[in-house]
Amino acid sequence: MPEPARPMSTSTESRRAAALYRLLAWLSPGFPVGAFSYSHGLEAAAAAGTVRDRATLQGWIAAIVAQGSGRIDADILCHAYRAAEAHDLAALDAANRRGLAYRGTAELALEASQQGDAFLATCLAAWPDRRLAEWAASAHGVCQGAAFGAAAACAGIALDDALLGYLHAFAANLMSAGLRLGLIGQTDGQRILAALEPAITRAAEAAKTRDPADFGAATFAVDLASMAHETQYSRLFRS
Repeated sequence: MPEPARPMSTSTESRRAAALYRLLAWLSPGFPVGAFSYSHGLEAAAAAGTVRDRATLQGWIAAIVAQGSGRIDADILCHAYRAAEAHDLAALDAANRRGLAYRGTAELALEASQQGDAFLATCLAAWPDRRLAEWAASAHGVCQGAAFGAAAACAGIALDDALLGYLHAFAANLMSAGLRLGLIGQTDGQRILAALEPAITRAAEAAKTRDPADFGAATFAVDLASMAHETQYSRLFRS
């Protein structure tokens, strides 16, 4: 007969609870990274009528998560997580530099770097970590995916949880931008997030096993919308 399962130790339970707590805190809309001020080109797409209702907004977000900046961030998060877990600062720097470089427009680059800098600074202020502080001192700007991945590894957050949580928060912020632009109502916003669950789950799973040679994005409509947003006369968002 198999041995009865041993009860989980209090220390293990405490570590898991602490990791979950940090994950929830870092992905909360209240965490001060300024995500609410960015629309990732959605504002220009809405002004042009490309995104105009629940169906088109859902498709727009799904494409970004699977083939756009969501894909880039997920890959960078994985690489940064594994580098931080291995205490490999050189690999962490390499992942971060790639995450900063692979952005289609100036506004998308600004969005990734400013949120990354804000996340890392706030994280270290509230949850000091020697390894994370060492990297922050040597990095000249960080992207959000790399900062989050490194912080998650240092905090003992499982990679699966970090990926799924990050991509959900990414999609939720785009949904919120659509809400504030008047494209949808609150209930339709939750319908979008519910419908995106399989796509976000697949994107998180794919990031863990993707060949590094397949790194990149292909959402040209988003890039064009972002370029148009740079010169848009009246706008609510920074990207």
